[in-house]
Amino acid sequence: MKSSAIAVIGERDYALGFKLLGIKDVFFLTGREAALKLKELVSNSNYELLLVSDDIKDSLDAKTLYHVENSLKPIVLFMPSLKAETKEESLKDLARRVLSVDIWKE
Repeated sequence: MKSSAIAVIGERDYALGFKLLGIKDVFFLTGREAALKLKELVSNSNYELLLVSDDIKDSLDAKTLYHVENSLKPIVLFMPSLKAETKEESLKDLARRVLSVDIWKE
């Protein structure tokens, strides 16, 4: 598999827009299948960024979720799904997770 910058994992309605934008590696998966694909993509390190439907978090065990949320390569961003209630991550928390630094620390 050749190296690609971005992959998307999520239900069809969520991921289809990314496919239409030209992202080649889009996986229309939900539940356990999506969680397994996420683990696979994080461990093979061929991606720089994974955009993942927020619904998939519920299918991950605590250890895997911790590893995924703290991964620097690839960076994993959980995006709100179209059907779910929005569970927004604050900008402060997102910066701390992605940059591994608290830029608001006094």
